[in-house]
Amino acid sequence: MDNGLVFTTLTGGPLEPANLTRSFSRLLNGAGLRRIRFHDLRHTTATLLLEQGVDLVVIKELLGHAHIGVTAGVYAHVRLRLQRQAIETLGDALGPADDAPDGPPAAAVVR
Repeated sequence: MDNGLVFTTLTGGPLEPANLTRSFSRLLNGAGLRRIRFHDLRHTTATLLLEQGVDLVVIKELLGHAHIGVTAGVYAHVRLRLQRQAIETLGDALGPADDAPDGPPAAAVVR
């Protein structure tokens, strides 16, 4: 039976949320993992995509958010951390390593 569902019961029907939660909890427990909500997997996926440089618009579309502001708001903490890392990376590329902090400033010859 093709009803357009991605995940179904053994008989092809829609999953019941309570059954999914119970099954997911059993899997976590069996694997010795801490308890999380099934919905947390959605946030983890979006966070990992964002950290790997996937564009926020693409993540918005994958999550099904109607407006980019929703996605940007929910994942603002990740974006701020990535911005800090980018600034540190730029600083490392532009600035000298602190090999000689008391030495004279580096000079450049322009011809």
